[in-house]
Amino acid sequence: MLHYAIVFLIVALIAAIFGFGGIAGTAASIAKVLFVVFLILFLVSLFRRKRL
Repeated sequence: MLHYAIVFLIVALIAAIFGFGGIAGTAASIAKVLFVVFLILFLVSLFRRKRL
């Protein structure tokens, strides 16, 4: 999940450099969502590991 967030962030940066604002904004939004999902899953896995 974190890998895909980083990939979309890089795509957003490259698109922004070349002037593709719409694609850059969309890729940045996807990267943000994927990063939040990664954080939530990471925290859930930490709490589940401590209980077991």
